[in-house]
Amino acid sequence: MNDVFNSTALLLTLLNPFLVIIYLVDVVQKLEQKQFRHVLMRAGLITSAIFCSFVVLGDKIFTGVMQVEFASFQIFGGIVFLLIGIQFVFKGPVVIEALRGESTNISASIAMPVLIGPGTISACVLIGKRHEPLVACTIVVISVFVCLATILVLKFIHDMVNQKRSALIDRYIEIMGRITALYVGTVSIDMIMQGLRTWADKF
Repeated sequence: MNDVFNSTALLLTLLNPFLVIIYLVDVVQKLEQKQFRHVLMRAGLITSAIFCSFVVLGDKIFTGVMQVEFASFQIFGGIVFLLIGIQFVFKGPVVIEALRGESTNISASIAMPVLIGPGTISACVLIGKRHEPLVACTIVVISVFVCLATILVLKFIHDMVNQKRSALIDRYIEIMGRITALYVGTVSIDMIMQGLRTWADKF
């Protein structure tokens, strides 16, 4: 049971709805609660399906299908994360909106790169190694559901407070967005170092 809890906590920490809500601030402000809920639920289904694929197949997706080492994914993903973090420091949350672009499918663009990233994929591979496929997939689905439920609650709070304190909310988002960049940058450096250590162990 402890292993299940630890695995769930690991994925939830990386999904971190309190950071994701900062990434989604433009969508939060544009969409009504009902629209936002439908978009988020579809993003959750896409995310859960992809996560479960990595849980079941593990790093075989990289070594078997893509013919690359998992360490290469960690290094490249870390570099991409690092570049996003650096831009976040100077430009704030608008960076994520620029990354998503003007996609007509908001759910897919929320799923990736907001929910599905190098860190969460790496965690899914690890969870798949720790548990049986059914248990691992259950952990993933529960983690994604808890994350999305928390985001919906935060959206509700945002809509209530924003009517009276819009300037305060905007300032909070700006500050938290830049603080988030420090976390993103730290995780990216750690991913790069893990990838390099994995490569070094082969020699």
